[in-house]
Amino acid sequence: MPTSLSATAFVNSVVRLQPAFATFDCDGTLWSGDAGEGFFDWELRRGVVSNDVAKAIRARYADYRAGKVSEDDMCGEMVTIHRGLREADINPVAAEYFDEYVKSNIFPEMQELVGRLIDVGSDVWAVSSTNLWVIQAGMKYFGIPSNKILAATVEIENGIITDRLVRVPSGEGKPRAILDVAKRNPEAAFGNSRWDAAMLSIARHAFAVNPNPDLEEVARARDWTIYFPAKKPNP
Repeated sequence: MPTSLSATAFVNSVVRLQPAFATFDCDGTLWSGDAGEGFFDWELRRGVVSNDVAKAIRARYADYRAGKVSEDDMCGEMVTIHRGLREADINPVAAEYFDEYVKSNIFPEMQELVGRLIDVGSDVWAVSSTNLWVIQAGMKYFGIPSNKILAATVEIENGIITDRLVRVPSGEGKPRAILDVAKRNPEAAFGNSRWDAAMLSIARHAFAVNPNPDLEEVARARDWTIYFPAKKPNP
C-alpha cells in the first residue's frame, strides 16, 4: 500500500518488523540514479578499457537501448569488458567514481535504515545487477560486507578479470542468486524497478522504494508498501 509516512516513521516501521534477513536493491533504492550505467559511460570516457573494446561495447549498448540486447546480457557485458585487466586496478577506479558521482545521491533515510537493521541483528544483503566493484565501493557507506553482496560478477584468476560470468542478479536472477547463496527467502526486500519485482515477490514484506512507474503499478496491485524518500540526497 502507498505510504505518506515521514522518513523517520518509515524507518521505524521497518525496524519494528525486525526482519531476520533483508535484501536491498541498490541503484534507485539506496541512492538516486543508476551507478552501473553511470560508471559504464564514465570509464569508457576515461579510457579504462581499450578503444576497440569501447567502440564495440558502445555499439552493443546502442542495440540494448533499441531493445535488441537483453537486460541480462547488457549487464553481464558491462562486466566482461574488463577481461584481462587487474582487479586491483579496477577497485580504486570504481571507488573513485562512486565517491565523486554517487555518494552525494545516497538517500539518508535508507542509509539509516540499513544501519539500524544491522544494529538490531538483521542479516542485511545488497542485491544488484551493477558490477561488484561499484557496489562494493558503495556498501562501505552502509556497513554491508563483501560476502553479503550479490552483484554482477565474473571469475577472477590470479588477480586477473576473466569474461566468465558468475552471476547477473537482475529480474528472476535476483531471487535465484539469493537462494543459491543465502539459501533462504528474505523476510523484507526493497527495490525500485520491475527488475526487482521477482525479489520482492519472495519476501514476506515487500517495499517499493522510490519506485519507477512500472514497479509502482505492480506494488499497488499486490498491496506492497510504497515509499518515496522524503529527504533530498546528501549534498
